[in-house]
Amino acid sequence: MSAETMEGSGRLAALLDEYAELERRLADPAIHADQAAARRVGRRFAELTPIHKASAELNQARADLVAARELAAEEPSFAAEAEGLAAALPALEERLAELLIPRDPNDGKDVILEIKAGEGGEESALFAGDLLRMYSRYAERHGWVVEVLDDQESDLGGVKDVAVAIKTRGVPEGGNGVWSRLKWEGGVHRVQRVPVTESQGRIHTSAAGVLVTPEAEETEIEIDPGDLRVDVFRSSGPGGQSVNTTDSAVRITHVPTGIVVSCQNERSQLQNKDRAMRMLRAKLAQLAEEEAAAAAADARKAQVRTVDRSERIRTYNFPQNRITDHRIGYTAYNLDLALAGDLDGVLDALGEADRQARLSGETELTRR
Repeated sequence: MSAETMEGSGRLAALLDEYAELERRLADPAIHADQAAARRVGRRFAELTPIHKASAELNQARADLVAARELAAEEPSFAAEAEGLAAALPALEERLAELLIPRDPNDGKDVILEIKAGEGGEESALFAGDLLRMYSRYAERHGWVVEVLDDQESDLGGVKDVAVAIKTRGVPEGGNGVWSRLKWEGGVHRVQRVPVTESQGRIHTSAAGVLVTPEAEETEIEIDPGDLRVDVFRSSGPGGQSVNTTDSAVRITHVPTGIVVSCQNERSQLQNKDRAMRMLRAKLAQLAEEEAAAAAADARKAQVRTVDRSERIRTYNFPQNRITDHRIGYTAYNLDLALAGDLDGVLDALGEADRQARLSGETELTRR
């Protein structure tokens, strides 16, 4: 047995042991008293279920093959069945081997998605609004919940800056949460079209930045209240007009890292602070993960270094009805459908490129 085979066998045994332990914990009524813990255990159990199922199928096929070969030695008519079982084994072994490739530990998580208008003025803000609707419609197609945490509208109804939480309902099937689908969306998205503000009918290019972070549980990241500076201010709407008569908007600065988050959507200062803390936890959890991985480049900067048209991961060309993802060379002429929430084409292509990268020994598909 090769060292690689032994390593895979040991990893499989460990994961099957973990699956059995999680199954035991979920059967204990006591865990459901802590909904956060139950959800965390349920997600991990869902992640391991495909491995348990594939392993059981492979073991059953191997046992059936042994039995068929024993019967074929006495009765030749069983030879064809044995050959069929033997031919099916490689596909089952390959499927299990793929499942055993270390996956992204955040794949089962919900996300916080932020969209920021960039170059292009009002047209960029209108495009940012288009992106928000696109992701909201995609979430609706998958039965996910979209919760607006904070938004700043532009004068023409676009979006200057918006943050939303996108969540699954219950435990995601197979442990594949929102992050597993939207994690490659972080970066600069470029649009080419005739803006509504253009009187001469000329095509303009502008950009909006998208930032995606896995949402962190309260128990995952500990924040020292002494490290926070909390400021309250009056909420503002488009054009700077006040939309609240009280100082209910909240801005939180994490002094050690300099990370700043704000929320002004709710009339309650307490609700705004709670939402801002969720955003801060997600950013601090990602920062801690990046530092632990000792990555050469900061992943947040890798997603959106500047909201500049040249720093694009994807182009939306309206005259050609074209959507192009520049990282994998994907192009389709169904931009209208994509903006209506039909993103599975490009996301499936990114997922397959990530799978191939992992099979070739890389950690993951680069997100730029």
